Amino acid sequence: MSRVLILLIVIIASACTTGTLKNRNQAAEIKATLSSNTEGKGPEIILDLSKGESFYYPLFAVWLEDENGKYIQTLYVSESVATGVFKYGRQENNRWITAPKRAPQTLPYWAHKRGIVASDGLYVPDSHTRVPDAYTGATPVRGFILTSRADGPLPEKYKVMLEINQNWDWNEYWTNDKYPDDENYKMSCQPALVYEAAVDTRSLRDHYRLNPTGHSHYSGETGELFTDMSTLTTALQIVDSVIVRIR
Repeated sequence: MSRVLILLIVIIASACTTGTLKNRNQAAEIKATLSSNTEGKGPEIILDLSKGESFYYPLFAVWLEDENGKYIQTLYVSESVATGVFKYGRQENNRWITAPKRAPQTLPYWAHKRGIVASDGLYVPDSHTRVPDAYTGATPVRGFILTSRADGPLPEKYKVMLEINQNWDWNEYWTNDKYPDDENYKMSCQPALVYEAAVDTRSLRDHYRLNPTGHSHYSGETGELFTDMSTLTTALQIVDSVIVRIR
């Protein structure tokens, strides 16, 4: 057998082994366990998020809407967004410190749906309009399983919603200098992505897959949903899959 052929066999075998190990690692992902609203009297809702290739400390919110898109309640939102206090709130002596920060670009679709306006006119929560602790928690560093409850009975048809965003997530379209005078945009670049699943309790399924339906406004000025996602790249890779189960 020639040396060239032997080398080719070794390369192919190595590639197959690497691919197999990668698949095993993905399958063996140990997910974080989150819980919220444990005192809720409504159905238990379990959301299982598997991280994608671009997952890196994304901020997110999970909430419920009726079949017509009317906000019902929040189930979970990252603590920094819920309180308006961010770990990298501001720079002091060339260091990032925890501090209050207004970040309307982070999860604007959820914030506008929630519909609570702060004194500065923004829908994103601050210390006076913060989300109650029962619905908040840390931002996981890996995939997670969230167990929550609705506050009370839900309509026959409703939607489970997810909005997720990752800071400084630019690409060839959403460049860092696309809107040079918009500081909020520069912290986000690719806008937040919105996922949803429609639930009909009259014929309840074993599980529902949340699918992306659009993206939010790039700097959070409005609560619009933009359904054209052709300019998004790594933002679509933050999440590999999201499954929800209703009990």
